[in-house]
Amino acid sequence: MKAMILAAGLGTRMRPLTDHCPKPLLEVAGRPLIVHHLERLRAAGIKDVVINVSYRAQQIIDALGDGAAHGVNIAWSREATPLETGGGIRQALPQLGDAPFLLINGDVWCDLCPSSLPALGDDLAHLVLVDNPDHHPAGDFHLDPRGRVHAEGAPRLTFAGVSLLDPALVACEAPGAFGLAPLLRRAMAEDRVGGTHHRGAWVDVGTPERLRALDQHLRAEHHSRV
Repeated sequence: MKAMILAAGLGTRMRPLTDHCPKPLLEVAGRPLIVHHLERLRAAGIKDVVINVSYRAQQIIDALGDGAAHGVNIAWSREATPLETGGGIRQALPQLGDAPFLLINGDVWCDLCPSSLPALGDDLAHLVLVDNPDHHPAGDFHLDPRGRVHAEGAPRLTFAGVSLLDPALVACEAPGAFGLAPLLRRAMAEDRVGGTHHRGAWVDVGTPERLRALDQHLRAEHHSRV
């Protein structure tokens, strides 16, 4: 299986930290945030990774190169202007191929093992969902007892920014900028989206405060193991 890491965003919520450094390269516990993703993918046996880049793209490419230093093979998808999640995936399809792939938002941290996710089967997507954080109390979707995900319904959970996707979800869309959420909701209406409720560690590293909190947590965790 291949993976795609979304790293093309402007990082506006992280300013001033992102004025001169793209968000994926901001450090957590001594390593860039995106390197934590690469290490977790490698540990799960996923070696082929596509990364889309736009804002300060060359800085990210220079930092990671072909991925060999981290035990993976990186293919780069450059976007002249950010194409949003759906458009970014659509542009990267030639590099991703026809098989289902793992999609990861570059600005989350999650201790989920990707190999624990079930195969898609006839579904177009399988979403990892987490308990609603304080900064997003309303959640995003409803996960029913059968493991199916719905746009409406309660209780609600938050999309973790980690999912398995079938390329067919975006393959018929016209190239350009478009969001992924409307396509997911359309697939939910067709009962073609499953989900997993992840109860482990997860952080949306969207603000400088949450970045500092994650850094302190991981450093304390490392210190306790040593």
